[in-house]
Amino acid sequence: MAEFTDTLLPPHMAMIARQPVFFVATAAQGARINLSPKGYDAFRILSPDRVAWLDLGGSGNETNAHLLADGRITIMFCNFQQPAQILRIYGHGEPVLPWERNWDELAAHFTLLPGTRQIFDIKVQSVQTSCGYGVPLMALEKERDTLVKYHARSDPREWAGKHKRRRESIDGLPTRPTDRYIAGDTAETSD
Repeated sequence: MAEFTDTLLPPHMAMIARQPVFFVATAAQGARINLSPKGYDAFRILSPDRVAWLDLGGSGNETNAHLLADGRITIMFCNFQQPAQILRIYGHGEPVLPWERNWDELAAHFTLLPGTRQIFDIKVQSVQTSCGYGVPLMALEKERDTLVKYHARSDPREWAGKHKRRRESIDGLPTRPTDRYIAGDTAETSD
């Protein structure tokens, strides 16, 4: 049976801390629903009613576009160990880019990885837990380091130039420009 709370409770936070992967869903009117898996040590609970995650550059920037257009977001965690449980965070979010006012406060919670392009700041509106009886038991073998290696080898200016041209989602929604590249603690900009 599903249970709802207005904020994250200590048992929710403990369950989230054990998960190596989470899923993010966003949508905007007239656009596709975007559902993405996220890994690495990229999720933070900032308070019972606020969470954030570090986003690396990838094949698109749909979450950014959808949050600008609509703001709604669902984040899902599945407990692949015992006890069986699914936890969903329903909220309202915004992308925060490296040159924006909230960046330093949010970035202090993370180890910035090569390819970091933004941090998503999410206001928790409700939390739902439900049984995870249909979710298999699985063990993490190891993190896949391909994306971080790719960004570490990339030339920051070439990466920025590539992403500077990508100013909209696959459905044509505008994205906030993410044409600055962070490698470690250094931000590079394109000319």
